[in-house]
Amino acid sequence: MAVKEALAAKAAEKKEVRLTNGMPMADMIKALEPEIKRALPSVITPERFTRMALSALNATPKLMECSKMSFLGAMMNAAQLGLEPNTVLGEAYLIPYKNKGKMECQFQIGYKGLLSLAYRNEQMQNIQAHCVYENDEFEYELGLDSKLLHKPALENRGKLILVYALYKLKNGGYGFEVMSKDDIDNHAKKYSQSFSSAYSPWSKNYEEMAKKTVIKKLLKYAPLKSDFVTATMQDETVKSFDSNIVDMSDIQDETEVVAEADYKESEETGNNE
Repeated sequence: MAVKEALAAKAAEKKEVRLTNGMPMADMIKALEPEIKRALPSVITPERFTRMALSALNATPKLMECSKMSFLGAMMNAAQLGLEPNTVLGEAYLIPYKNKGKMECQFQIGYKGLLSLAYRNEQMQNIQAHCVYENDEFEYELGLDSKLLHKPALENRGKLILVYALYKLKNGGYGFEVMSKDDIDNHAKKYSQSFSSAYSPWSKNYEEMAKKTVIKKLLKYAPLKSDFVTATMQDETVKSFDSNIVDMSDIQDETEVVAEADYKESEETGNNE
């Protein structure tokens, strides 16, 4: 009898977790806690993960309309990168996004999150980005003796016209990138599928997202480690949490690419929520 009871108890431990669409997110996280714990980095406990998830839901109630697995996938992406989503820190964002005709959660790295990832490279001494306005003094030259000069106007700076980013390594190496506002907007419309969403950080934190865009372009040419490249590849992705896969970078992005004509139509009709 003791052996039979032991086998029954062991079978109960292995019983598959039953998830339902009506299950509250907190209950779902609790049910999946063993799998989530296995995928989380050691510095984040399941309890902290749950608090972060609930805080994100409270800050953006529209996320409750997203598929739960895409929300968990975005949360796991943030956790594994060590970035806090949907907080005043601006490190990462969870965005309700209509993907393939249904609401899903898109993960985006914020400007400050990108800086945090870049500074994890011990070669990096300094990295920064700035906006240039029409009444600022600004000059730059490319070539072997490249130079960059920016003197912000003390008042009445006018409209934003350019954004630039620069980095300097500990060995003296450096680089910079300059983009016009039009170039930034065109780039965002082409590559950020949720650019027109009311929940996109582009609508609330335009300058920071513009800086992030220029920094990402700049760092394509910087000598960075592969883990930074892997991290940035998680930006603007929709991934469904899979308890059988520990590393979120191994899960395929499910974002539906919107053609330019379709994007313009959705922008006009508001379908790209």
